[in-house]
Amino acid sequence: MYQLSDQQIDYILSDIGARGVEMESLQQNLLDHICCIIEQNLEANGDFENFYKKTIQTFYKDELWEIEEETLLLLTYKNYYTMKKIMINSGIAAATFFIIGSFFKFMHWPGASVLIILGMAIGALVYLPLLFLFKKNETTESRSKLVLAIGTINGILFCTYTLFKVFHWPDANNLWFMTLGLFSLVFIPLYFFNGIRDQANKINTITTTLILIILAGVFFLQTSLRPSFSVQKKTIQSDQHMEDSYHYATEQNKISYNSSVDSSNHKTSQEKLKLTCNALCEKIEKIKLNFIQQMEGDSSIREINYQDLENSGLSTNYDFPTRMLFTENGDAKDNLKNLKEDLINFNSYISSAYEQNSAKLINLSSQKDEMGIDGSWEKTKFYNNPLLCVLRNFTQLQLDIRFIESSCIIHHCN
Repeated sequence: MYQLSDQQIDYILSDIGARGVEMESLQQNLLDHICCIIEQNLEANGDFENFYKKTIQTFYKDELWEIEEETLLLLTYKNYYTMKKIMINSGIAAATFFIIGSFFKFMHWPGASVLIILGMAIGALVYLPLLFLFKKNETTESRSKLVLAIGTINGILFCTYTLFKVFHWPDANNLWFMTLGLFSLVFIPLYFFNGIRDQANKINTITTTLILIILAGVFFLQTSLRPSFSVQKKTIQSDQHMEDSYHYATEQNKISYNSSVDSSNHKTSQEKLKLTCNALCEKIEKIKLNFIQQMEGDSSIREINYQDLENSGLSTNYDFPTRMLFTENGDAKDNLKNLKEDLINFNSYISSAYEQNSAKLINLSSQKDEMGIDGSWEKTKFYNNPLLCVLRNFTQLQLDIRFIESSCIIHHCN
């Protein structure tokens, strides 16, 4: 059995410190283990230095300081292995939910929205943050940790953008440009300049950077600021046609009033009908024009030109119509509340004065949104909808009023 001298013990302790182990308690523990191994396994006249070098190499894979890193990690994260298991399982769950949810959405099956939201939420809020925590401890360089942090933020932004885009929530485009800008202008340069300094990984860094640049270029090419020209043109034509139909129906009703039976009773009731319908249509028209005036910054606009609206790029704006009609909490503002109250009164007036079936009047009941969830009339028609859809829904209301007015005029004639 070998007996270590005080000088040899000091040598071992000094070497442990020189190899990057700074924690005193860990140094003492390693010293005890190494001394025990040497004294039990080395012959009395054995070569201490060679045996020590072979022994110390069994304590690490690359460098001895890795033991201190692992110790600090275990001290910092008491539930290290539990967290690692959660990270792996959350990654599997996020991918599974998203893939199944995407397939369900493609097939238009129920539950697709819930699965996609779960997949993106777990990926962004659980998997990516935990992955960053584990990966950052694999390196001691602050630049490498910064690259990991930017990459993690990029991943979280991408997951968030995907949710906003799939469900047509506002600010989806802003999120996408933020994600793409961070990826192209920050992450790729940081990754390149951080990796190029390491001669061993220089070729891999250059190759990976080129792939990332190509990927960023593909993302830019797939970014559509507007719908295709043909779809855009047909949509504008359709909206303009609906606007023209409303004005045509208004003119036809004027002609019908003039050609109807001219008795005093009929004239009084027709005058009330005309005033009611005109006032309601004009109120809706003011709301529509107010959108355009506020967005264009021109209070002199008195007519909606859908082609000009499309050329200005305002037709796909989600935020502005929502801010004009709803509070930050998602409640309808007074202008929309008052309009709904007027429409309810209009339905009641037509139903009682002309014995019209209320089911055939303007439908103000709760309706299903794009996720199949029942929502109020206000939210399903106007909340988080692009300007073009909001204007179309208002014009449809005006048309409905004119159609109801026309049927009431015919009722008078009969």
